Amino acid sequence: MRWFPVALAALMVFPAMALAQQAQPPKQSKQPAQDPKLQSVKQQASYLFGRDIGESMKQRGFDIDAEALLLGLTDVLEGKKSRIPKEKTQAVLQAFVKQLLAKRKAQAEMNKKKGQEFLAANAKKPGVKVLPSGVQYQVIKEGKGPKPKATDTVTVHYHGTLIDGTVFDSSYERKQPATFPLNRVIKGWSEAVQQMNVGAKYKVFIPAELAYGENPPPGLPPNATLIFEIELLEIKPPQPPKQPQFRIKP
Repeated sequence: MRWFPVALAALMVFPAMALAQQAQPPKQSKQPAQDPKLQSVKQQASYLFGRDIGESMKQRGFDIDAEALLLGLTDVLEGKKSRIPKEKTQAVLQAFVKQLLAKRKAQAEMNKKKGQEFLAANAKKPGVKVLPSGVQYQVIKEGKGPKPKATDTVTVHYHGTLIDGTVFDSSYERKQPATFPLNRVIKGWSEAVQQMNVGAKYKVFIPAELAYGENPPPGLPPNATLIFEIELLEIKPPQPPKQPQFRIKP
């Protein structure tokens, strides 16, 4: 579960925070009132565990009944028997997966249609160029450096959104550029960056079939048309192949 690294990191950082607080005079600021349901460390940690479970299910698109989920969790913690007979478990889960896949398929079809309509209208806007593959781009700033090849590794800043403006990833927000081999990213992204010179910044519009299609990573809807602002900072020099290490057996 994702909470464990966070909790471990907090334990590692705590001594440094304590020393920093001792070195500085306490600030006189009004603290927000504590939630009456989250008074103890046990309550607060339990709440975080619950959020982690909920976040995981939300990212995977599970349509969960929160009350029933809490009931199942409570029954396990209290040592109670399952309210659903064991022989019915497989049938229930199979029915749930069937509903989930049907919902996902409908969502994928709707997203593909919306994306196609968006790209058709976007292609008519001034300054938008359309590549033969269907990838569209708009020059925000031209660069003066070289262009990367498909086999190159590049360092970029980028900001990714859905067509409704929802941000799903951003190196700008992390304040840390990212480095990618262009043959290891989605096809539309790689193709667009190869149009850029180092120093350029483009706005790129990628059709769903050149992005993640019907099987995106958690947090992205199926058949999503993606929009990126990409700033090409550097083409990394090729790394020499690692020399094999020979060991003499004793």
